[in-house]
Amino acid sequence: MNTSTLRATALSLALCGCALSPAYGGEPPDAPGAGSKQADLGAVTGLAVGAVAAGPVGAVVGTAAGALLGDRYHRQAQSRAALAADLERSETQRAELAHNVELLDVSLSAARAHDAELAAQLSNTDQLGLDVSFRTDDDSVAAPAMSPLLKLGALAASLPQALVCVAGYADPRGADAYNNELSLRRAANVAAVLMSAGVSRERILIEAYGKSAAASADGDLDSYALERRVTVRLQLPGSPQVAARE
Repeated sequence: MNTSTLRATALSLALCGCALSPAYGGEPPDAPGAGSKQADLGAVTGLAVGAVAAGPVGAVVGTAAGALLGDRYHRQAQSRAALAADLERSETQRAELAHNVELLDVSLSAARAHDAELAAQLSNTDQLGLDVSFRTDDDSVAAPAMSPLLKLGALAASLPQALVCVAGYADPRGADAYNNELSLRRAANVAAVLMSAGVSRERILIEAYGKSAAASADGDLDSYALERRVTVRLQLPGSPQVAARE
């Protein structure tokens, strides 16, 4: 009796596996948390085959075995579906990463092209700069001069190899010592504006000439206004001025 029952159970398990294989291959796996279709099918198949092969005992054993076998197929299907989903997400992430790298390459190429264009423009001149005017006996930077100074400072900050020369001057009136000190204060205040734009102090050369460079005729007030100034020059490596100072 036991031998017959075991043989019948083995037969029912084999038939359950055959019945589950096409069902498993043709239907999508159940969603997580849902009932196992394969387990249900296995239980029903095991019940039928066990009952035919070994009567009531075979039916019970076949039902249990068929349910376990069906659940196993169900778990395998769920695992394979999860793996397929992970692979799909990985492919999507890889595509996004490749796209981001491509955009970064384009941005880098544009930045390099911009730098090359700027270098070509700067190579056409030894120096760039501007003049800042001052009122009589005054060393404060006027508001209209702030914006041009900040723009030139930002340009100098983007060119770490450049040197910024700041030279202060005064009109011919007054004593030499006073005009020297006044022109130095003017140059220092202009340098402070450049530093606020990002230029390091080490790259700024401050000079004060007082009234030594004044060439205005006595009493020529209009010419005096041109003498009260600070010149700012952005000098590139290799320019004659930089070579002479070195």
